[in-house]
Amino acid sequence: MPSDPTFLWLLPEHAVDRFAAALGGTRLLTARERAALGRRLTPGAARRYLGARLLCRYALSARVPRPLEHWRFTTGAYGRPELLADGEGLRFNLSHTEGLIACVVTRGRGCGVDAGPDPAPAGLVSWLEPRLAPAERAELAASAPGTRNTVAGELWVLKEAYLKALGTGLTRDLGGFAFGPRGAGPIHVHDHEHGLDHSHDHDLGPDHGYDRGRPRDAASRWWFDLLRPAPGHLVAVAAEDGRPRDLRRIDLAPLRPLDLPHAGPSPLDLSHADLSSV
Repeated sequence: MPSDPTFLWLLPEHAVDRFAAALGGTRLLTARERAALGRRLTPGAARRYLGARLLCRYALSARVPRPLEHWRFTTGAYGRPELLADGEGLRFNLSHTEGLIACVVTRGRGCGVDAGPDPAPAGLVSWLEPRLAPAERAELAASAPGTRNTVAGELWVLKEAYLKALGTGLTRDLGGFAFGPRGAGPIHVHDHEHGLDHSHDHDLGPDHGYDRGRPRDAASRWWFDLLRPAPGHLVAVAAEDGRPRDLRRIDLAPLRPLDLPHAGPSPLDLSHADLSSV
């Protein structure tokens, strides 16, 4: 059983400008990241991209005492960002949606995070429903009036977080695995493709910490947390070998409801990582 918790860092979009200013703006970005930032089509998309790239560096430095400029990244076969050498076994994953940026960090085990609006927009529900597993479609059809978009949103962020943790992204069929009910107990995923070994985890480097000899099914291998950190926001976290009360959540600034994005400034807590080199 892992001794290191799962850390979830949440950065509200309204705090990105002050967060970036405190960390030196775009100076930490690589040339490739600056180019990607310049390709963002809207100010909001650019703000969220910049916030995510800075947040992962900050979160990693909070877990291992390294300067922010220490971290170097690569991408796996399906585009998942990964650390290059000297990451001390750390894994991370990023997600951002309107109003919120999330970063999950683990040590020696897989992780994934996805953030989205709550409830899900009607267009996403229409797109997602035919792509769900049969049991999930049945759950969606049986959902109480007014909760359909909420149920769809939960399934969507859980599936995204899981696939990001596996490193495959949306190259997999969304109907090829299914999530059980979300109630008071643990959330289980039923996935035969990843049930017996790790032969499909080809997106991971040698420092990922997996034990490929463990004959366990996906339901026991993965732990899922589903959070509503503020009205209008939904976040799912997937952690390999997680356990109850394993998640440590850090809010870098007070979160706001999604429909109140323009309130005044709120405190920004940057006490977690050493910024003396900034």
